[in-house]
Amino acid sequence: MTKASQRTVVEIEGRELTLSNLDKVLYPAVGFTKGEVLDYYVRIAPVLLPHISDRPLTMRRFPDGVEGESFYEKHLPRGTPAWVRHARLPASPNTKNPAGVEFAIIGDVSSLAWAANLASLELHVPMWRVGPGERPDPPDLMVFDLDPGDPATVVECARVALVLAEELEATKGWRAYPKTSGSKGLQLYVPLAKDERPTSWEEGATRDEAKRLAARLAKERPDEIVSVMNKDVRDGKVLIDWSQNHVAKTTVAPYSLRARAEPTVSTPITWEEVERCAKGGHRAAEQVRFLPADVLARVADIGDLFAPLASDDR
Repeated sequence: MTKASQRTVVEIEGRELTLSNLDKVLYPAVGFTKGEVLDYYVRIAPVLLPHISDRPLTMRRFPDGVEGESFYEKHLPRGTPAWVRHARLPASPNTKNPAGVEFAIIGDVSSLAWAANLASLELHVPMWRVGPGERPDPPDLMVFDLDPGDPATVVECARVALVLAEELEATKGWRAYPKTSGSKGLQLYVPLAKDERPTSWEEGATRDEAKRLAARLAKERPDEIVSVMNKDVRDGKVLIDWSQNHVAKTTVAPYSLRARAEPTVSTPITWEEVERCAKGGHRAAEQVRFLPADVLARVADIGDLFAPLASDDR
């Protein structure tokens, strides 16, 4: 095959995009190709885009597939089409780079296809949006990443998720929305009403609130939960990772692929599914593991379980 024949020119939303190496296998264990990655992202776009539009994108790119080298890309890549929205934003509140970072902001199917064509298997976004004047708004979401320490699994994460959700409801009146991480654990998202958000982007109120709650639960349930990152204390327990609420941190987006042996997806799930997982064993864990075809079928059947989080009208 010639180099020229490895490129395909397509038109998406009236924009011309050159796709490359569609037959390249990015998930060798199952033969899942770059073309299939693109197909998934284009088909899932109606429910994925509301969760990443207006949020600066960090792409985790795998040019040679999941068994090759990868890198996180925040800076807008050279050669980005002019029609891809972008904004220059501070990298963090205390950034040493006064010029900031030029981020891509993906809000349409053509831009999503462009990102996927870069072998951006994983899409990561922060808990805040880009507001008027291309400036960061205060966080509108809080997230808890539940990460099991071996031999704990997603089953133990489900049990902790139920405890955490109950605490959020009882102490703050907050409803949590669960999704799989697409890797080993679960993540809980909490939408913040406008009067509950920090007053500025730099303020660490959501991070501090999440840290306090995680630390309290770890103290109350020391045999099940930890809230510190030290790996030597996590065996058989679930880490409630509160740190992703830092304004400079990102979390894998809903409906993003993950770079595992198979193309698992970070998938919103119901609390009934969480409860079944918490009560079950290995088979229950398999029931909250989703591949692209599973997710597309779920969305066609039940819609976007995270839809309430996509709206800023709260």
